Formats: sequence, structure tokens, C-alpha cells
Amino acid sequence: MVIPAIIKGGKYSDERGNLFFNNNFDVSAIKRIYCIENKDTDFIRGWTGHKTEQRWFSALQGIFIIRLIKIDHWETPSKDSEILEFELHADQLDILHIPQGYASAIQSKVEGSKLLVMADYALGEIEDDYRFSIDHFKNL
Repeated sequence: MVIPAIIKGGKYSDERGNLFFNNNFDVSAIKRIYCIENKDTDFIRGWTGHKTEQRWFSALQGIFIIRLIKIDHWETPSKDSEILEFELHADQLDILHIPQGYASAIQSKVEGSKLLVMADYALGEIEDDYRFSIDHFKNL
């Protein structure tokens, strides 16, 4: 079973400025990208899940808390599922890989944070979007 994991990026600085990189990320599966900017730091965007699609998240600006739940029964997901938590910072190009079968809840930690989202299916290619109320799982 594939589990969510951070693909570590890095940062190089010299007199010209900064270079952010992630040489370990294979982009060949990516078919679509978009950015998320939450309305404020109190708002939690979620829960949204995908049986088939994979996602990759990277903070382009600011800091994000990403909470993930593995869902085994999509029609009646357990309310007591374990919540995994990751923090993404824009100060280096770390990428969180979210395998198929997970739902996510996304919260920005600082105003103006922007999250890059990459998916392995084009928009409309499959119907694979599952939404649950933010209070369906353990209280965040």
C-alpha cells in the first residue's frame, strides 16, 4: 500500500538570489495543475477525496496544514479514521504525495498562502470527487 509522503525539495542561495528545487519529483504522471488560496486562516477546505486520482501538493507561498484520511468505504466512511497531518512551507519546494484512496482537509497558516495542486487525471476525464462535511471526521 502506498502511503502519503513528503518528497523533499531544497533551496540554493547565492549573491543572485534563491533557487528552489525538487530533483526527486517525477512529474511524468501530472495532467493538471491549479492553485488554492483559502479565504482566511480559520477556514478549512475539506474533506475532499479521490478513489482513483493521486494528488501532489506544494506550498508556493506561506504555510499549509494538510490533513489526510485513508478511506476504505467511500459510501460510509468511518468517523473515527486516523488523521495524518503534514505541514508544507514555501521556503523550499517540498511536495506532499497523496496516493489514491485519501481525503484531504486544507488549512492555510498565514494570510496569502498559495498551494499548488497537481493531479494525474485531466479535468472531466473521470468522475472521482467525493466530498464530506468538515465535521464528518474527528473534530479538527
